[in-house]
Amino acid sequence: MAILIFFGAIWYLSLFSQTFFHHRYASHGAFRMNKGWERFFFIFTYITQGSHYMSPRAYAIMHRLHHAHTDTEHDPHSPNFSSNIFSMMWRTKKIYTDIYKGKIEVEEKFTKNLPEWPAFDRWANSTLSRALWVAAYVAFFIFFATSPWWFLLLPVIITMGAFHGAIINWFAHKFGYKNFILKNTSENLFFIDVLMLGESYHNNHHKYPSSINFGVRWHEIDPVYPIILLLSKLRIIKIPKLATVHQAM
Repeated sequence: MAILIFFGAIWYLSLFSQTFFHHRYASHGAFRMNKGWERFFFIFTYITQGSHYMSPRAYAIMHRLHHAHTDTEHDPHSPNFSSNIFSMMWRTKKIYTDIYKGKIEVEEKFTKNLPEWPAFDRWANSTLSRALWVAAYVAFFIFFATSPWWFLLLPVIITMGAFHGAIINWFAHKFGYKNFILKNTSENLFFIDVLMLGESYHNNHHKYPSSINFGVRWHEIDPVYPIILLLSKLRIIKIPKLATVHQAM
């Protein structure tokens, strides 16, 4: 039971960091925060993502490229250019790494208003940091696992961010339903969003990339949206007056 609770906690906390900090804030600027809170969420993201931490700056660039080049050969993670989900995951990892290391020339328009903390990112992305997190996970499993079968979850925990991304970047461009007819293959995956914190409303997101609410129809509940509103009331973040909120179709 302890392993299952641990797995669930990492799944949702790391996913929250991804959708709140990497996606809605860094990639799309759906809301603003001061430098102090930005660094707090850098650290929060590192703690929750651990061995699969991604640089918010590099992630944001990669995601902006995805929106600009969806379904083309320049899309960093299109299923159209991979034979299976694992080859797409590997291609995405390589492109992310090349962006992070500056091996890919990126147009200036994709690098504006990005969260920057180079020293922290160097540590969080380092091999030593990832190895220490893996060692901590292994120690937890050795101590709490009541059956060897539980260790099958360990590789998923170590690389969890890749699984989060693959669910959306593969399945939400192949299956689901559309609220909007767009010039791309994005779909909504309603029945799995209980696992994805609003991220699976992918067709909605491609229609309104900077919306603070990924749900559009009455039944598309985005659990991160009320958290954003709460953080705004607490003055931790600031939502622009013209922020787009599309819901209750």
